[in-house]
Order: sequence, then C-alpha cells, then structure tokens
Amino acid sequence: MTDGTTRCAWGESDELMRAYHDTEWGVPEYDGRKLWEKLVLDGFQAGLSWRTILARRDGFRRAFEGFDPERVAAYGADDVARLLADAGIIRSRSKIGAAINNAKAYLAMRDKGEDFARFCWDAVGGQPILWEGPVPPNSPLSEHISKALRQRGFTFVGPTIVFAWLEATGLINSHAPDCFRRRDVARQTLCPKG
Repeated sequence: MTDGTTRCAWGESDELMRAYHDTEWGVPEYDGRKLWEKLVLDGFQAGLSWRTILARRDGFRRAFEGFDPERVAAYGADDVARLLADAGIIRSRSKIGAAINNAKAYLAMRDKGEDFARFCWDAVGGQPILWEGPVPPNSPLSEHISKALRQRGFTFVGPTIVFAWLEATGLINSHAPDCFRRRDVARQTLCPKG
C-alpha cells in the first residue's frame, strides 16, 4: 500500500491511518480543549487499537456534543444510558464515566486558574521533546504527568495512555527518524501563549 513516501510503519496500515499520520499525529496542539478531547479519546483507546477510535471519532464528537467540557461535566444517568446505547462510540461504562469525570477535572483546573494547555506544555519545558531511540509504551515523563493529572482528579490517565497522548498531541515528536513527518512536525512548533 506504500506510495513511496517513508513514514512511520504504523501509518502504512490503511488509508485512514495514513491520513491521520500524514496530517495530524504528532502535530503540536496548543488548544487546551483539544488537548483534553484527545486525552479523553486516548482513554477510550485503552485495550483497543487507535484505528478503532479514529474510525469512531466523529461518533464520539457527536455523542459528546463536540467535547464541550461544560456539557460533558453536567452529564447524569440519562446521558450515561444514552451513551451506553450509542453504537457510534465505545460503550464502556467505566470509560464513559472517566470522560465525564475528566470534564469536571478539566473545569476544576480552569476554575482554579490553571490553564490545561499551559499545564501540558510546562510539563515538557514549553517545547516538544524530539524522541530518540526505541519508543517505549511509557516513560518517566508520562508517569510524572499521569500522577499530576490524577492529583487533579483525572481518571483513565495511566502512564501508557499519557505517553500515547503525548505523542498524538506533539508534546513528544516520536516520528521515526526517517519518516518525512519528523522534520515537518518539528517546524510547526510554537510556544503557547498565556
């Protein structure tokens, strides 16, 4: 299926994954709400392939009302029942509960004056980390951020989930050394405002 472009091997699996790899994965994200959405989606991925989540991402966005944290934080039993019946998402009671809980944690940070994007970027010193060598399932950094998130009330944010999220959001640039996106993504680095 290769088109002659050198990319991360996982980005060659099919057209959906290739498009995600070539346009989105690893691009530094500076919007706190989008960072939170991606963290929630990485929580839903636990135990599944990213392709499974990616194929349902539009369904997730519809079901969770555009990942508006104010709306998600207000979800009650009727919303949980609605989500458990929605075939367009992963119907896991614990993951749905974590999404609702994490909306509350996100808003609690905001209400205490702690910007989520600033929290994320401060954790990596304000610049993406260019990963060298084999990519592990987690790292001391993801363990540290996982702990900091849990202290702020987040759930489904273990070190492995956090490491995948750091990669997806460009906080870590772990594109393969010979992948054409490695340098492209590095050029997109900006320091977040605030």
